[in-house]
Amino acid sequence: MFFKTEVRWYRIYASAEEARARIPLNKAEAITVGGKKICIAHTSEGLFAIQDKCPHNGFSLSQGVCTEDNAIVCPLHRYRFDLRTGRAKSGLGDAGRVYPVESRDDGVYLGMEYTKFSLF
Repeated sequence: MFFKTEVRWYRIYASAEEARARIPLNKAEAITVGGKKICIAHTSEGLFAIQDKCPHNGFSLSQGVCTEDNAIVCPLHRYRFDLRTGRAKSGLGDAGRVYPVESRDDGVYLGMEYTKFSLF
């Protein structure tokens, strides 16, 4: 196999407490990780990461709000996207890319897939 997909982990917050302090419940903020703008959302179920660019019209999802059913609402057209899957909840075929978020002893990490080329 010449191409292998791996996950690179980036520390985005020093602790889960810092993340919760920076992002109030049911709100989001935009951060740049690995050259990509990512929306970090804080819901009652924890922290979630989705691309910051709305797949419908390109508006910043981090400017929206989170709902009780773990969706982020785009502030432009009010489309809702599931934070677990990235899929639109309104029946549209649009979907945003989601990223894994892990809370560890030394901080909160976001995982980004990348493709690695190898001859062996």
